[in-house]
Amino acid sequence: PQFGGGAVKNAIVCLVLLPRFLMAAVIFWLLDFLCIRKRVFFRMKEQEGDAIDPPLCISDSNRMFSLESLKAVWHGHKLDFLKAAHLGHGAPNTEVVQLEDQRRSRILDYAKDKRPLILNFGSYIADSVVVYIEEAHPSDGWMSSDAPYQIPKHRCLEDRLNAAQLMHLEVPGCLVVVDSMENSSNAAYGAYFDRLYILQDGKVVYQGGRGPEGYRISELRDWLDQYKQKLEKSSNVVIDV
Repeated sequence: PQFGGGAVKNAIVCLVLLPRFLMAAVIFWLLDFLCIRKRVFFRMKEQEGDAIDPPLCISDSNRMFSLESLKAVWHGHKLDFLKAAHLGHGAPNTEVVQLEDQRRSRILDYAKDKRPLILNFGSYIADSVVVYIEEAHPSDGWMSSDAPYQIPKHRCLEDRLNAAQLMHLEVPGCLVVVDSMENSSNAAYGAYFDRLYILQDGKVVYQGGRGPEGYRISELRDWLDQYKQKLEKSSNVVIDV
């Protein structure tokens, strides 16, 4: 019965995600025509909003439509659909591994009192916990020539820790932790390829879109600005007795 229930659940997930996945596959196929790719990215560059958001850049040599790229896209869609983290609900307290001493800890261990905790899956921003997850573009998978390093798929925790050291060199002073090899944080937060979250009081108070196109640092900055204004207003309240 348990096996049958799992099979039914997987079938439902496939049916729900299939139209979205097929649309992405068609877009990837079209983007392999350089004339279309250049036109699309030229228009995207014209419509770019805040300069703080990382630009979406793909060199002409990178092939978009391939078996590895489609597997990566399907993996990302499935993780996003099945994630446990949702805005306004409790934040999953998943296990991560500290980079320096390889000690295991939990995501919410890094929350301090009622201060917001920024979770940055995959990249770096301000004062946050960077959670290094599985490679989106491994050298033995959907490889990208735009990547600063060519890193193969992680076969063990040591591989992941060694790769995370490269990220740590780029962001000295920033707290970097590593997802477990069970990919529990990646799955719970639907973080693949990259994603931004803010947790507060054990709840998800900001949930960014799926990267790379949904990775908006400007949205996170706006949330922090509004939070700062709320704190200033509450500290300026005068009670007349």
